[in-house]
Amino acid sequence: MSILITNIKQLLQVHDYNVTILKGDEMKTLPFIENAYVYVEHDTIIEYGEMKDYNHIDAETVIDATGKIVLPSWCDSHTHIVYAGDRTSEFVDRINGLSYADIANNGGGILNSAKLLQNTSEDDLYNQSIKRLNELIKMGTGAVEIKTGYGLTVEAELKMLRVIKRIKQESLAKITPTLLAAHAIPENYKSKKEDYIKLITEELIPEAAKLNIAHYIDVFCEEGYFSIEDTEAILKAGQQYNMRPKIHVNQFNILGGIALGVKHNALSVDHLEELNTDDIKALQGSDTIPVALPGCSYFLSIPYTPARQLIDAGLPLAIATDYNPGSAPSGNMNFVVSAACVKLRMTPEEAINAATINGAYAMGISNMYGSITRGKKANLIITKPLNHYSEIPYAFAHNPVEQVVINGQLL
Repeated sequence: MSILITNIKQLLQVHDYNVTILKGDEMKTLPFIENAYVYVEHDTIIEYGEMKDYNHIDAETVIDATGKIVLPSWCDSHTHIVYAGDRTSEFVDRINGLSYADIANNGGGILNSAKLLQNTSEDDLYNQSIKRLNELIKMGTGAVEIKTGYGLTVEAELKMLRVIKRIKQESLAKITPTLLAAHAIPENYKSKKEDYIKLITEELIPEAAKLNIAHYIDVFCEEGYFSIEDTEAILKAGQQYNMRPKIHVNQFNILGGIALGVKHNALSVDHLEELNTDDIKALQGSDTIPVALPGCSYFLSIPYTPARQLIDAGLPLAIATDYNPGSAPSGNMNFVVSAACVKLRMTPEEAINAATINGAYAMGISNMYGSITRGKKANLIITKPLNHYSEIPYAFAHNPVEQVVINGQLL
């Protein structure tokens, strides 16, 4: 399969060398070529450049992209799209005045999703989840991290991992599985959390490791969920099986989880709606990338990650959807890019960088995804006719995507 896209108005995120992350002021620049072409063979970007330098290439499929923009597909580094049912009733409860914490304390929230998932067959769970993923692909997402965490039993967590493995095998999108071993405390362990942590560290993680699917370990480090001490014990257990940390931290409270993540060489620390100077200092000089989830802040009406503080401190930043049934029931990365501009005060260049190359870094795949670079995987967005790439975040309620190329295939 070969694809040639010609007459591209703007070809974005072009790097002649293999950039894998952008930090601080680097995020303000989005390299692009006007009146460009790009050539894809099999699953790989082979060539690109200006049309004035174009020499005839025989390709099986030729696309005239006059007036259109081409960029790398979105890399969504934080989702929970393998879940059962929905939590619409809780959405109504929140409209009527209950907080996210109120709902969780009443047996809703993550516990509600866990009950549904435990009673859903593996095939049904797969069918629900692959449908969501296919919708994301149509909206321009070509790489997705999928977390477990709605099982809350060894059996149900392993079921989730098997579903994620099946999705990984059958979808063209790049899938990165993560074992969210500690997402919440099950009802039957409320008064004996230590026993649940023991179950995670001594049974779940070893059994998950046998499946050889998840290469990352995650914990919801938050008041009412898992403390710093709990989190460290679980991270250490995962690291014994070569699972690198990716942590939920600072969503509602600052507990010291960011410094803990850096200490354990976490690939990413995600949420960060609450942040202080100690957190920023901890991140500086590390290989850990902060990840903002503006869709969650929008849906729960909680503070937004202070992106300006992070970027102005010379740090990298990725943005992701947090797609899940309770706090961010949308996987639309186009909206997330817009929200990053409107609510996180990021420029269009910063937001697109955060959703492509830095999103890929937060998944551990930026050596092969996230930019237009010779030899990288061909995951591309072809927009509808646009005057400039800044229209992508500007027209927040409109879908800018006309076609996508995923793993070298035009969908």
